[in-house]
Amino acid sequence: MRVITFDQPGGPEVLHVTETDPAEPGPGEVRLRVEYLGINRPDALFRAGLYPVRPTLPWSRLGIEAVGVVDAIGAGVTGFAPGDRVVAGPIAQQSRHGVYGELAIVPAAEVVPAFDGVSAETTAAVWMAYFTAFGGLVETGGLRAGDHVVVTAATGGVGLAALDVANQAGAVAIAVTRSAGKRDRLLAAGAAHVVVTSDEDLEAEVRKVTGGRGAEVVFDSVGGPRFPDTAAAAADNGTVVAYGWYGAEPAALPTRWPVKILGHNGFAYSTDPAALSRIREHLARGLAAGAFRPRIDRVFEGLDQVTDAHRYLDSGHQVGKVLIKLGN
Repeated sequence: MRVITFDQPGGPEVLHVTETDPAEPGPGEVRLRVEYLGINRPDALFRAGLYPVRPTLPWSRLGIEAVGVVDAIGAGVTGFAPGDRVVAGPIAQQSRHGVYGELAIVPAAEVVPAFDGVSAETTAAVWMAYFTAFGGLVETGGLRAGDHVVVTAATGGVGLAALDVANQAGAVAIAVTRSAGKRDRLLAAGAAHVVVTSDEDLEAEVRKVTGGRGAEVVFDSVGGPRFPDTAAAAADNGTVVAYGWYGAEPAALPTRWPVKILGHNGFAYSTDPAALSRIREHLARGLAAGAFRPRIDRVFEGLDQVTDAHRYLDSGHQVGKVLIKLGN
């Protein structure tokens, strides 16, 4: 079978296709025949050696999200059988269980049934994006109806999902982007307001649309030295949920108090079957009601395009989810 591996941290060029013999799933594991891969920011950070969990080198696997069909199950696995379509992720141990490959062996605890009546492609666009957005905004951030919420990196898969989650919750979504050319697309995606930080001051604009209060929740995946500027958009006693970062620079500590800063770690949910099931059911209801509308920016074809997919992700040009399709 063909899998993606890398032997040293770096840019997309370190990824390569490797031929290896299929392995059998061990106790508590399932083997998937992969149909779609979700290409996510943690994948790129892990590849570059910038993630909190460092890759085990050489011959590290990669990838935290896949949709596929169960091909085999290991001892002790219940609830899944060969032929079941499932979603895997978030995968906590990428070096060992990374899903970039024709087949992937993953812990059964990190797998949930796919959504009924939803295509494999749409499922791949939904799972990690909405899992992160709902978990971060509602379960960690405590988002409520009537709240204003600032969403940074709003044109990414999670950012767009966060707009849907905010609207479903009855909150007012304020999308943040660096590009004026993305304003109209964000408004069409459900943002009530858009702040273009290349032309506008984030704190001033947020206070303008909130009557001077600031936002009750700020949902941030950028971090870095400008983190205090992002946190300054929060209301007094507001909540800033940090769920990611874009580079190696550490986030500076905001000095504008009082504000509550929380870190959201989706991997904490991935080892909690009850939490996975709870979030899956919420996402299924949102899809059925039409409240969740996953946007796919681009679908790459086959493992041979993994380098191109990562270059595209790194470019920051996408508006929505980036996927790789495998098989027919």
